[in-house]
Amino acid sequence: MTVNAGVAKPRLLSLDFFRGITVAAMILVNNPGSWSHIYSPLEHAHWNGCTPTDLIFPFFLFIVGISIAYALSSQKELEDQSKAMKTITIRALKLFGLGLFLALYPKFDISTVRILGVLQRIGIVFFISAIIFLKAKPKTIAITAGGLLVLYYVLMNFVPVPGVGYANMEPETNLAAWLDRLVLTTDHTWKQSKTWDPEGVLSTMPAVATGLLGILCGMWMKKENDNGKKVAWLFVAGFGAAIAGLIWNFAFPINKSLWTSSFVLYTAGLGSIVFACCYWLIDVNGYKRFTKPFVAFGINAITAFFLSAFFVKTLGLIKVTDAKGSSENIVPHLYNEFVVPYFSPNNASLIHALIWVLLFTGIMMFMQRKKIIIKV
Repeated sequence: MTVNAGVAKPRLLSLDFFRGITVAAMILVNNPGSWSHIYSPLEHAHWNGCTPTDLIFPFFLFIVGISIAYALSSQKELEDQSKAMKTITIRALKLFGLGLFLALYPKFDISTVRILGVLQRIGIVFFISAIIFLKAKPKTIAITAGGLLVLYYVLMNFVPVPGVGYANMEPETNLAAWLDRLVLTTDHTWKQSKTWDPEGVLSTMPAVATGLLGILCGMWMKKENDNGKKVAWLFVAGFGAAIAGLIWNFAFPINKSLWTSSFVLYTAGLGSIVFACCYWLIDVNGYKRFTKPFVAFGINAITAFFLSAFFVKTLGLIKVTDAKGSSENIVPHLYNEFVVPYFSPNNASLIHALIWVLLFTGIMMFMQRKKIIIKV
């Protein structure tokens, strides 16, 4: 991890903005005052289906792909790509390590640590997608992405699950869940389920496809000089992918936890449309005044996500005594004392989440003002 302070290189502002909105949304949905009181758009779908919250992580992986196309384009044509390969490997290991650290902190109990997670998936998708980008032409990248989606569809829908005897899409008995238990064991999966992991082993395959679709988007942006054509094709491709995802949904339901192939196409399509809007408004037409807070998040996206999770876990170690003499964590104590009495349950929970977003907006804008960019 390195800290750069000084004159920053020119950046694609719309991409920073898109990334920043995505990370701010991650912090918002991850920090409600009460998990029992959440407005439905701020919840994940219980299983099949897609809420606005379900768009956040695939949007980020799609952005990872776009960023790869911009950051590594100069390395792609080199005969000796060893330096780029080393950089990619180190960054992927850092991302995986940060995720593993958050899973371990503060107890550091390796016997029950969740091995995979959000940052770990980002690291894996970045690593595989970046290598494919360096080695393959656009047509090959597109075929690879499509092949991964078709292969995942076949595996999930036609391969009998050992111990079950047939393919299925149920939470605990599908093929991905079986593989998570086999490889990770129930001690090292997502604690809320214990029997499967939403960032699990097999579903990493279509997650890589999300990154590859982002790369194709970025390569198109780099190749085409006409801004009108850039935006038009992003819209056309985005609508096409989203519609294809909705059609595939009838045979392979849109499901974030399984990262189904229909989910990949649907979310990548919407991601392309959102990015097209951001690019047209910000980089083409110059609407930049409203972008500052989100650009600040986008410049230090991984830092913002990591610190938000780290702060929550650290504050959870601080105990206070309530009016009844009982000991409780400081965060729920402050929430119950200063927020809950004045708002409806859902509004109180939302305000708590917004406070966290505002807190980190201040931190990120301070870092931007000081030209501090922490590169992972």
